[in-house]
Amino acid sequence: MEQVLHIVGGGMAGSEAAWQAANMGVRVVIHEMRPKVGTFAHRSGHFAEMVCSNSFRSDDDERNAVGLLHWEMRAAGGLIMAMAEAHRLPAGGALAVDRDPFAAAVTEKLLAHPLISTSFEEVTELPSDGHWIIATGPLTSGTLAEAIRAETGAEALAFFDAIAPIVYAESVDMSVAWMQSRYDKGETVEEQTAYMNCPMDKAQYEAFIDALLAAEKTEFHEGETAGYFDGCLPIEVMAERGRETLRFGPMKPVGLTNAHRPDVKAYAVVQLRRDNKLGTLFNMVGFQTKMKYGAQTAVFKMIPGLENASFARLGGIHRNTFLNSPTLLDDQMRLKSKPHIRFAGQVTGVEGYVESAAMGLLAGRMAAAEILGRDLPPPPPETASGALITHITGGAEAKTFQPMNVNFGLFPPIEAKGGRRGRKDRYKAYTDRAKAAFTAWLS
Repeated sequence: MEQVLHIVGGGMAGSEAAWQAANMGVRVVIHEMRPKVGTFAHRSGHFAEMVCSNSFRSDDDERNAVGLLHWEMRAAGGLIMAMAEAHRLPAGGALAVDRDPFAAAVTEKLLAHPLISTSFEEVTELPSDGHWIIATGPLTSGTLAEAIRAETGAEALAFFDAIAPIVYAESVDMSVAWMQSRYDKGETVEEQTAYMNCPMDKAQYEAFIDALLAAEKTEFHEGETAGYFDGCLPIEVMAERGRETLRFGPMKPVGLTNAHRPDVKAYAVVQLRRDNKLGTLFNMVGFQTKMKYGAQTAVFKMIPGLENASFARLGGIHRNTFLNSPTLLDDQMRLKSKPHIRFAGQVTGVEGYVESAAMGLLAGRMAAAEILGRDLPPPPPETASGALITHITGGAEAKTFQPMNVNFGLFPPIEAKGGRRGRKDRYKAYTDRAKAAFTAWLS
């Protein structure tokens, strides 16, 4: 009798898992509760909807770990990377996508696949048999989260993801702002001018920090804790860590020259990245926030160039639950207590669209291989995919386990001379080694 792979969740991880398994010849059912059961962050019923940023971050596959992960997913025939490329927007050295057409294209591809079918019903319990992948992401429904918690016998850790605001481009004062990617990165003029830049002098920056610290913030509910993931800190939390923190973080002025006043060096710069192909929407880079809506508009309109800004979406904040994967999952991403169930994506403790999709890719391939009676070991730890799965399934310290982006610190060390000055060569050595290892794994 034909065995079916059931995938719960149609986000980045679930979509990629379904695509990989179906292309290996396994019949797949995607269980997605949207649009019948919505979430506060999603706006459509599309698969792979991007609700936070529209960026897949650096696309440099020679000297950047996430760029290397892009390369590996492309090499593995990844659906998410193919559709991201098809709906790419100028973003300097980053891979940013036109989020709505991207999600629509992923959905169209999955629905058209002869081995993939869908069920738009909420799954509320862990199944007792069959082949399953749980890829429900940071917004796992409360009932399913409770079922997972009951089975694992452990409290799911939690942090809060904060969403950055989106501004209508036409409302930005371009006599103040200018278009430029940091260090003029990119091969084309469009890439080199992919970001809007709003400059601040010292007095403007200090007044902005004062307003940010004084602004009314969203209160937490009883029993919640503000254990933020450092890669997605709300801007006001960064400001609380020190008045200069933002100036050395998302508001750093380096690599930028004011087109209107090239002889004046900005004290700080707010960058906005294109959010759609039309160029009508721009998101505020690194400006995730938990300020209340009224406070957001007041504080952000203090930014030079944004005095009359109109917001297509204001920032927000949501709880993100994930497993203590090092104690609960084996190296095949199976739940140790119920090995017919795999987990994939952000719920496993990886952070970011690309990392989530990559774990979906691995879970889909591993589950399909098991159904087909084949043995598929995880990729070597020298690869970006292998480094991530090694980290979440045993490489991390369980007591302090926190969500993690891919980075070279997760890779086995490589011998390279030159210290800090030789960092670029060392990163290139990491990626060369990884590409060879991943190619061998694929074959």
